[in-house]
Amino acid sequence: MTTIRATCPSCNEVELDADELSLFVCPTAPKAFYAFDCPSCHGEVRKAADDHVVNLLMRGGVEPLVWEIPAEGLEEHDGAALTYDELLDFVLRLGTTDLLAAVAEAPIRH
Repeated sequence: MTTIRATCPSCNEVELDADELSLFVCPTAPKAFYAFDCPSCHGEVRKAADDHVVNLLMRGGVEPLVWEIPAEGLEEHDGAALTYDELLDFVLRLGTTDLLAAVAEAPIRH
């Protein structure tokens, strides 16, 4: 079995077997990454993987798992990012009104 060397941010270089790594490849965008649990510190490590790294890992026996990015994830967005305060206001407002329940209880008009 092939030994694969990877780097843990806490422990530096570690050696892993192919079955100790997970490789996630997205066919619609260049967004691949691999993950493993460090055998030394037991922390979860995730790292981006370009085409070269993907090919090396696959040649080393790591089976790729295909994942899809939702279409919304590939959309371009304009404007300012949502702030923490805006998100908190939204969550607090959800606790005071139940708009979904009100719409569900409303009579259907034909």
